[in-house]
Amino acid sequence: MPTGTIRYWAAAKAAAGIAEEPYDAATLAEALDGVRDAHPGELVRVLQRCSFLVDGDPVGTRAHETVRLAEGGTVEVLPPFAGG
Repeated sequence: MPTGTIRYWAAAKAAAGIAEEPYDAATLAEALDGVRDAHPGELVRVLQRCSFLVDGDPVGTRAHETVRLAEGGTVEVLPPFAGG
């Protein structure tokens, strides 16, 4: 199973209470299930509004179950940003 890093930004970082943590998952869906288990509450709600980058590539509308994670990869959790 690949391992890597999940990085939280803005409201996701505040809800998680940490800036980053490791993942041990084959897909984005599995990694996010682990995040929800580890951080029930506000982060679960924030994740519903987030977009994600996997190794710098936007996930967009792809099903999270189809997004494969790589060994040593990075998942960026990006809540909606305000401002210009």
